[in-house]
Amino acid sequence: MSTLTRVLIMAALVIAAIASYSYGISSGVFIFIITGFVLEMAFWFGVFPKNKKSS
Repeated sequence: MSTLTRVLIMAALVIAAIASYSYGISSGVFIFIITGFVLEMAFWFGVFPKNKKSS
């Protein structure tokens, strides 16, 4: 995956998480807060890829 594609996906995840948190807090719908949390975790685990052990 190219660096540009990776950066665009990460930016989209952060924006979607912020939007979900914002909507969930303003409307009181808890599922949007959970969705924001899941999107944020996808961002953090995508930013820090798994290290491959070299043999």
